[in-house]
Amino acid sequence: MIAGAELKSPARMIGALAITQTAGYGILYYAFSVFIPPMSRDLDAGVAQLTGAITLAVLVSGLVAPLIGRWLDRHGGRGLMTVGSALGALAVLAWSQVRSVVQLYLVCGVLGMASAMVLYEAAFAVIVAWFDARRRARALLAVTVVAGFASSIFLPLTGLLVELYGWRQALVVLAVGYALTAVPLHGLAVRSRRAPPQAGRREIVRAAVRGRPFWLLAAAFLTQTGAVAVMGVLLVTYLITLGHSPVFAAGVAGLLGVLSVTGRLVTTGLQARWPVALITAVMFGLQGLAAVLLPLVGRGGVGAVVAVVLFGLGFGVATIARPALLADRYGTAAYASLSGALALPITVAKAVAPLLAAGIAQVAGYPAVMGAVAGACVLGALSLVAYERGARGTSEAAA
Repeated sequence: MIAGAELKSPARMIGALAITQTAGYGILYYAFSVFIPPMSRDLDAGVAQLTGAITLAVLVSGLVAPLIGRWLDRHGGRGLMTVGSALGALAVLAWSQVRSVVQLYLVCGVLGMASAMVLYEAAFAVIVAWFDARRRARALLAVTVVAGFASSIFLPLTGLLVELYGWRQALVVLAVGYALTAVPLHGLAVRSRRAPPQAGRREIVRAAVRGRPFWLLAAAFLTQTGAVAVMGVLLVTYLITLGHSPVFAAGVAGLLGVLSVTGRLVTTGLQARWPVALITAVMFGLQGLAAVLLPLVGRGGVGAVVAVVLFGLGFGVATIARPALLADRYGTAAYASLSGALALPITVAKAVAPLLAAGIAQVAGYPAVMGAVAGACVLGALSLVAYERGARGTSEAAA
């Protein structure tokens, strides 16, 4: 009976995390865009001012990531994710009552802290601690495949709630729904397994950050995350600039979410035959090619779809590649601490890159933006190739 319970517990935990990550990303992040138009009217604020609030939330989540990572390594994820869920629900409820842009920014600061406690970084730390290398890839895939549909579920759902009840009441509904879903699932299904005190986490982290491989991983995922953030924010606008209708542009851009799931499935399937770093590098390279092709063939409908499909295949690959590479190289004892250290610069890139790209577009046009995106993806791919060569050289030397 005990053995059977042990076997079932991880499966329940993966199912619970898949649900909470879907709801978390849908409510704490993606839903914000739906609330911009009604908030703009009620708060008498511009789109740029309101967008700055969610940018602040992303930056706060990055700033607290190292602290969250150290906590996860020491204490596990159960208590932290349960408290984070409650904090996130309270933040969304407080959001429904804001009367000024300043209040919105304060709420989004709390929202960013809650996001760091409950979204992928925390969930992956729990998964890495529980599963060996063989089962880890499947567990990460299961959670991210389900959560990959967060935007597809919660954008239309949030829009419907706003239409039926208004934006403030819609936020109340989402807050209550998130609390009733995430708090009990994190509290009851998540199991904490942490490294023993003698594991030497500080020494592992210090040795890692002094080494070239860690910074190659940082360069790879920072540049590609920036590129993905730019495309996620500006793709619809650029497609309209190329002459497509808003409906077509939004529909094609919507492929990114579905294709991110496809890319994750392909990447996980190929891991049995090739190194994760090289598979991911190829995906990043395809994204660079797509960014080059879009200005050349994007004025036609077929060309636009082809370019977006190529880019979309790598859209979510970094999400599962980063935890796999970190755990494979540095083990699991200090995984959350190392992941938190990586998350800070990567999150800053995610927040800042679209703003920089918008400035480039205004000065030099969107083809220059696509060139920068392509360059970032290629740099990410080359960094992973260099990382894999270094890892192979170390293995051969040890042999």
